[in-house]
Amino acid sequence: MESKKQTANKKVIRLGIFGLGRGGTFLKSVLLNNGEVVAMCDWSREKMENMAKELPEAPAMYTDFDEFIEHDMDAVFLANCFHEHAQFAIRALEKGLHVMTECTSNATMAEGVALVRAVEKSGCVFALAENYPYMLFNQEMSRVCKEGTLGKIIYAEGEYNHPFNFNDTETHRILRPYARHWRNYLPRSYYITHSLAPLMAATGAIPRRVSAYGVFAPFEEFDYCGNNVADRAAIITCLNDDDSVFRVTGCAAFGAHGNSYRFCGTKGQIENLRGMGDTVMLRYNSWEIPEGKEEVNRYTPEWPESIRDLAEKAGHGGGDYFVIGEFFDSIRNGTEPVFDVYRATAMSSVGILAHRSLLEKGQPYDIPDFRKEEDRVKYEKDDLTPFPGPDGSEPTLPVCSHPDYQVDERRFNNYLEITGEKK
Repeated sequence: MESKKQTANKKVIRLGIFGLGRGGTFLKSVLLNNGEVVAMCDWSREKMENMAKELPEAPAMYTDFDEFIEHDMDAVFLANCFHEHAQFAIRALEKGLHVMTECTSNATMAEGVALVRAVEKSGCVFALAENYPYMLFNQEMSRVCKEGTLGKIIYAEGEYNHPFNFNDTETHRILRPYARHWRNYLPRSYYITHSLAPLMAATGAIPRRVSAYGVFAPFEEFDYCGNNVADRAAIITCLNDDDSVFRVTGCAAFGAHGNSYRFCGTKGQIENLRGMGDTVMLRYNSWEIPEGKEEVNRYTPEWPESIRDLAEKAGHGGGDYFVIGEFFDSIRNGTEPVFDVYRATAMSSVGILAHRSLLEKGQPYDIPDFRKEEDRVKYEKDDLTPFPGPDGSEPTLPVCSHPDYQVDERRFNNYLEITGEKK
């Protein structure tokens, strides 16, 4: 296996993708960033063969991960199940492969410790494929925050609101295809990166203390339900290393679908307007209006002409294009991605410990800094999890703010019928 230095000198990045459900949606972004998909790994050979048709040349196809990471390539993109990234990332890093992983870096605190140690030992690039900071309106708000006209950012909000129609039986079969699927056990705080990452990227702040409450409201309006989580949201407050405060939701399910963010400084604020696409509202105190600005500025930013076509071809409002590009540039140039292993595990720790706070009616938890060995030692054996294991083991944490909640038998049986588990 080639060293990181040798790999960095190459123009084309040879990438392997593990998990074609989500991973397959990145194919265009890989090609647009001068990458080559040389290998795929998925349990479904049919899925791999269909995805391969979108590539200039068919990649090697594997159904076994250990065989997959022996392939001659520079990096792997992990897009397997949400809560199962860390173990595969560590095995890839041990092979000298750079790693990018989807949505969360670790699902337990112990995995976070093991992952950080593996990255440091390997000398390889690790990046979290968190795409929401790269959406057009979030890039614009980040630019304004960093230009300084808002003053010091002292408070910010991030809301990722993704309600689900449980009576949509086809989507059930796609997203929740069996009763022990991870989405049926996902605490509201764990899927936190879409609400928290844009705030961290724009301000540079890192959460150091967290407290949370659950919004409990069982999904009784639906005829089908296999979800063990009856919270509609986790309302999470973070105290950061720069004394600013964030309020985020994790993955919420209330009101109408949408993503909204707000940054408040000592001189003004900026936010995207709910339900209005990429439109933002930038406002200043009347006595602190910068030259060339109005007190109230409402506008819709646009991509620079040089990248507009590339961004519009990618998924998630252009975000998928940028995360691939940043990962590849980090490999080529030896630079650190915005969400390296330390920031990634900090975010994951917020999600994990916010859930524990939620279970304890808001009890605050300190967020560890896994750069420090004393913080690693504290959590290196902490394997508590809300997810069932692939070996049939049961969760070791309650999944919901009301730990005794159980979905009623009628709606659960209806769910089993549409997924084919009830014969």
